[in-house]
Amino acid sequence: MKKKNLSTYDICDLQEHFKKTFHDSPDLFFYEMRRNDSSILFIYLKNLVDLTVLNQTILPSIIDKTKDSPVDFQDLIYQLPTTLANLTDDMEEIKNKLLDGNVFLFTTKAEKGLLINLVKKVERGLEKAETESLVFGPKISFTESLSTNISIIRQNIISEDLCTEKMSVGKKNATEIRIVYLKGMADEKIVQSIRDQINALQVNDILDTSVLAQLIEDNSYSIFPQYVQTELPDRVTYSVERGMVAVFVDRSPMVLLGPASLFNFFESTEDVYMRWNMGSFIRFLRYLTMFLSVILTPAYVAIITYHYEMIPSTLLVSLGESRSKVPFTPIFEALLLEIMIELLREAGARLPTKVGQTMGIVGGIVLGQAAVEAGFTSNILIIVVALSALGSFTAPSYLMGTAVRVIRFPILILAGIWGGIGISLGLCFLLIHLIRLTSIGVPYLKPIYPFDKEHALNTIFRMPIHLLRTNPDKKGFFSFRHQRSQDIDE
Repeated sequence: MKKKNLSTYDICDLQEHFKKTFHDSPDLFFYEMRRNDSSILFIYLKNLVDLTVLNQTILPSIIDKTKDSPVDFQDLIYQLPTTLANLTDDMEEIKNKLLDGNVFLFTTKAEKGLLINLVKKVERGLEKAETESLVFGPKISFTESLSTNISIIRQNIISEDLCTEKMSVGKKNATEIRIVYLKGMADEKIVQSIRDQINALQVNDILDTSVLAQLIEDNSYSIFPQYVQTELPDRVTYSVERGMVAVFVDRSPMVLLGPASLFNFFESTEDVYMRWNMGSFIRFLRYLTMFLSVILTPAYVAIITYHYEMIPSTLLVSLGESRSKVPFTPIFEALLLEIMIELLREAGARLPTKVGQTMGIVGGIVLGQAAVEAGFTSNILIIVVALSALGSFTAPSYLMGTAVRVIRFPILILAGIWGGIGISLGLCFLLIHLIRLTSIGVPYLKPIYPFDKEHALNTIFRMPIHLLRTNPDKKGFFSFRHQRSQDIDE
């Protein structure tokens, strides 16, 4: 029968118990120290423990305090040079704490043992952001250390209303999660909805922030991201102060921001750092180029295939000469080039930075020129596809840029089948999907649908700061509202 009371173990039994628990792991270390006719057993996983602190601080202190007196963990806990120590007799807690980097002290016939937190965190220092580059503003990014990330936010938002709620997810490998928001600015219903979604998760582990986002999204089948993912502390600060909720995951440098509207993925904190007219121009340019990225290649295919009467006569001659040697239909030609562009992009992203940049530039030039000379495609289509690809890279959010590139393919196929009607049909289905989509119950097209005149103009453009509402008592922009099919029908 399995022993459950710690006092029933002796030192040998306890060693055998943990050897069996950790499957004779070579990382599990036992050290027995004899003091005053008794022994203290130290148990820890040596790769998780800061051995310097243990050997130079904890051990000398224990030797000194037990030199002339019997071992008493109750007195020892107050005399150790650390506040991260506690008594326990729960074998399950001891096992979990050992995995968290604690050292467990045990002596025979003791009712409780002593846990000392000496975890050695392996983490990188603060570095420049890689996936979200900025010209203006702070350059540092979050790290894989949750405590470091929370401290950065605490330094950026110096307010007693900043709440950081701690949660844990994972049956086999528990992962710490923090929900961060400003009390009075964030809608409490949104915060509660996030709590409920995270508490309802039944998973073994959360590998990264992006995995958590997929698990708690309103519509997991949609291609559009429903949470903003960022590695920039200033963006998290700016968003939390506007009423959004941030979700931090341990071991991940990315942070979730929600609820998110479609327009949040085209915003950048750089817009705020610039003058309002320059920021407005760049933000509007993003919207325009992303729209063109979706319809430019399909429009070319539709016009060449079905609506060539729309082409000016002077341009029609150039198009005819360019396509005279191409044996394929426009739809096949366009799909071939689009797939080629995606292959170059994916290969460039997976290779080392310098090699990837060189391969992307040289590969694009060589393949493009060779394709034209071999008669696989026309010069004009290469220009159109290149412009579409450039447009998809203007989104500050990598996830949104990828979604736009994927959307282009079904609309391109519809354009090849039904021409302009196919493009219109594809855009209508896309609009209906966006209208029905929500992020934590908030409509995805807010503030355009439902229309909010107070925030709509500042969503499309970056208005002058002195014209924006700055009342600190005003609740944030996002409010909780479940948008379902019955709401649309009404």
